[in-house]
This record gives sequence, structure tokens and C-alpha cells, in this order.
Amino acid sequence: MMRAHLADSRIDRILISEEQIAARVTELGHRISCDYAARDLVLITVLKGGTIFLADLCRRIDTVHSIDFMAVSSYGPGAGGAVAITKDLDDAIEDRDVLMVEDIIDTGLTLNYLLKVLRQRRPASLAVCTLLDKDVRRLVDLPIEYRGFEVPDRFLVGYGLDLDGIWRNLPSVATLREEVWDG
Repeated sequence: MMRAHLADSRIDRILISEEQIAARVTELGHRISCDYAARDLVLITVLKGGTIFLADLCRRIDTVHSIDFMAVSSYGPGAGGAVAITKDLDDAIEDRDVLMVEDIIDTGLTLNYLLKVLRQRRPASLAVCTLLDKDVRRLVDLPIEYRGFEVPDRFLVGYGLDLDGIWRNLPSVATLREEVWDG
């Protein structure tokens, strides 16, 4: 039986399959478990896109950890690339090991801002884990300790990524036809 999203004419193609994602998330979880064994780890993601990756990743990490969430509003280059935190962390991160979990890193401007904010809160360590790295669009240099996949400069949906709030639920990462997001 064909899944409904594969029959959607707006989807160009599946870029990363559900099976590829699951395998890579398991690998990342194992590496993080080894690196953070017996440490006070907190995983943080930005709502809404990062929640699916965070949910799968945290179940693959064998060491004790907690999770927390932030939400931001980003304003485009015309507004100076300003970022506003609309939901802050619920718990303090001082003297804790923090792993920022991202669904995708594109220009890096929003993440760069958030890392500066989090560093001011004096965590014991601060690292970045991203499922998708679109480094061709990067405008700032970022330390990415854990990387799932490098992806091309295409509009991506699925596995938390969306266009106007839809396609987040796709189990894979897909590209959209250009006329869908460019028009």
C-alpha cells in the first residue's frame, strides 16, 4: 500500500527514508550515551520542528537525562535577522551539560543567537546535535558535534520540518516541488 504522502503531487522525492533516519538516530544516541555517561545532561530543542527528532533521539540515549524546550520568532534579513525568545527554558542549566538538539541548521543565525544566550547561563558544557545540516547556506561558523545528514539547498519537509504547518508528520524527509514553496 502506498503511503498518502508519496501520492501527494507537491512532494518531489524522498531524500532521506524513515529507515535511514532511524538508523542514524540510533547511532547518534549511542555516541551521545558514551560521551555523556554519568553526566548531568539536558537536551534542549526549539519548538516545533525539533520535537520529533528530540523524541526519537532521547529514547536512544541510555544515560539519564532531562529535556527542555524553547520557542523563538525569527525575523528575516530585512529586519536585521532579529530573534526573539517566545518560550524560555523551564529549568536552570547552570553547571549542567547541555546538548542543543536541532532538526535542521540552515544559515545558523538563530542557533548562533541561542548558543550565546545559553552560554550566558553558565552550563558545564554546551554542544550541538542536528539531524540535518544544510551547510551550503551557513552564514556563521558553528560547532556541530553530532550531525545526522548533510542535505542539499532544497526546501525540505517531513520528520518535523514543515511548510505552513503541514508535512511535519511525514516519517521521512522529502523535497517539495519548487513551484510549491517558491510561489
